[in-house]
Amino acid sequence: MEVKARAPGKIILAGEHAVVHGSTAVASSIDLYTYVSLRFSTPSSDNVESLRLQLNDAALEFSWPISRIRDAFPESVAPLFSKPTSCSVECARSIAALVEDLNIPEAKIGLASGVSAFLWLYSSIQGFKPATVVISSELPLGSGLGSSAAFCVALAAALLAVTDSVSLDVNHQGWVSFGEKELDLVNKWAFEGEKIIHGKPSGIDNSVSAYGNIISFKSGNLTRMKANTSLKMLITNTKVGRNTKALVAGVSERMMRHQDAMAFVFSAVDSISKELTTTLQSPTPDELSVTEMEEKVGELMEMNQGLLQSMGVSHATIETVLRTTLKYKLASKLTGAGGGGCVLTLLPTLLSGTVVDKVIAELESSGFQCFIAGVGGNGVEISFEHSS
Repeated sequence: MEVKARAPGKIILAGEHAVVHGSTAVASSIDLYTYVSLRFSTPSSDNVESLRLQLNDAALEFSWPISRIRDAFPESVAPLFSKPTSCSVECARSIAALVEDLNIPEAKIGLASGVSAFLWLYSSIQGFKPATVVISSELPLGSGLGSSAAFCVALAAALLAVTDSVSLDVNHQGWVSFGEKELDLVNKWAFEGEKIIHGKPSGIDNSVSAYGNIISFKSGNLTRMKANTSLKMLITNTKVGRNTKALVAGVSERMMRHQDAMAFVFSAVDSISKELTTTLQSPTPDELSVTEMEEKVGELMEMNQGLLQSMGVSHATIETVLRTTLKYKLASKLTGAGGGGCVLTLLPTLLSGTVVDKVIAELESSGFQCFIAGVGGNGVEISFEHSS
């Protein structure tokens, strides 16, 4: 039997940067996914039992003898699937040695932390079983769309789906969702993976990927909600990497220099985020009300973008995307840290496909990468495939 999991990426609809200073922010899942396939190996006297990891998008494959993994971890580590556990300093050293042996190419060394998270989650949840795990993704890496969180959530889901802590119908055809308590468990394990990759993550990205829909957050408190209508976004990846820590620090420095003015900026962002959550949850019984809702969302996005520019987190490439989409009277804003990364453009329901094609063609001619994604869909899901 093959177990497959898919977990969505995320966007920040409103409130990035200001959330660090006490404002509300709003995040949403998008229907671009990371996929994990898990297949346990059948025992064979001919082959050395091993754990294999295939990263399809990076064209990399790694393998460890199970005996090597067993030696790297104390017996007490595996398996503790019902109790999410942080990776100890001792285990982190063992994992680092396993990853170092792989000789990952310098150009792809950024994947090492993800491989480390994989080894920790696999050994903690499944112990020392030989298996092949295949990863593929529709999300660009390092662009602010939650690719690492989607990886951790999908991996934790696939690993937990075949344990006693989760009750799923293995004969169900197609994708199936977890129950609420099971989702909590998946999310907690994914957070442990995120900690290995990022050190001190907020937990927002993995929560959006696990639960889906929309999450508003303020001062560490997360509130889950469901939108009453579906939005479509054009996501433009500028392909410009950004230093999130430096951008966050820059906003804080601006706050120190202009305390009164920046306090008003953050307060305005808080109001935008709150109005956005109210708008998204408002009933939309007909086409007119959908159009009105989309117009409101577009205006809120534009206002938020103006405030982000005043925080100093825009970038020449972001401004190029904004100018291009404005020509077609479309509302856009950066999403995430800024300084590059991705830009969201709202695609109204009544917008013609011809216009969308023109916008995408113009953006791609500038060297950008474009995706169209639905907003606020389901979180992580599982499917079971049986050999015929």
